[in-house]
Amino acid sequence: MITPDLESGVKMWHLVKNHDKMVSEIYLTRLLATKGTLQKFVDDLFETIFSTAHRGSALPLAIKYMFDFLDEQADKHGIHDPHVRHTWKSNCLPLRFWVNMIKNPQFVFDIHKNSITDACLSVVAQTFMDSCSTSEHRLGKDSPSNKLLYAKDIPSYKNWVERYYSDIGKMPAISDQDMNAYLAEQSRMHMNEFNTMSALSEIFSYVGKYSEEVSFALLQAHWDGRGQRMKTTLHASM
Repeated sequence: MITPDLESGVKMWHLVKNHDKMVSEIYLTRLLATKGTLQKFVDDLFETIFSTAHRGSALPLAIKYMFDFLDEQADKHGIHDPHVRHTWKSNCLPLRFWVNMIKNPQFVFDIHKNSITDACLSVVAQTFMDSCSTSEHRLGKDSPSNKLLYAKDIPSYKNWVERYYSDIGKMPAISDQDMNAYLAEQSRMHMNEFNTMSALSEIFSYVGKYSEEVSFALLQAHWDGRGQRMKTTLHASM
């Protein structure tokens, strides 16, 4: 602590023994041990995500169709920078979907995510995001531990991502007819897996709780005629 004295110009120093170094060394040792235990599972996860045919699972047609669409748009607008195309694909699938699943497994599984689990998953998610990036990450001794932890692994993960995008690009194109047929088949296969009446009941419960706010928002859409019709339907349903 420093207490300046403006009149005398004297500064009082209070020395405190620093234990941070010892604590950080213990923390780092445990962190590395935990990483070693989880390494195989993280590798398996990344390998599964960034593979077009991993363990017999074929790549969903929607991914090929979407990536081809992004390449077509890049060609249409004269965008030939491979980093831009890479970023588009990363933003629309790995970073928008998979990062969310990694950080929030409770969206898929009936589990409780405590604060410790959340912190661990955040490190994995950050590593995943860094692996999808095209920029170089310059790290130093002052870099956060979660960045340093997987610094040596990220180059390999980046190669997996680039190979994944390249492999998809080499696959045969999906026609609009095949894509429509695929979507229709998926709808048919899963049509009985969701209880639409239960979902509708939850929506009505929400609308009933915030009926004034919803009604006001609907009135704001009166300019195209839909707002009043939706408000009338809402009141009729309630």
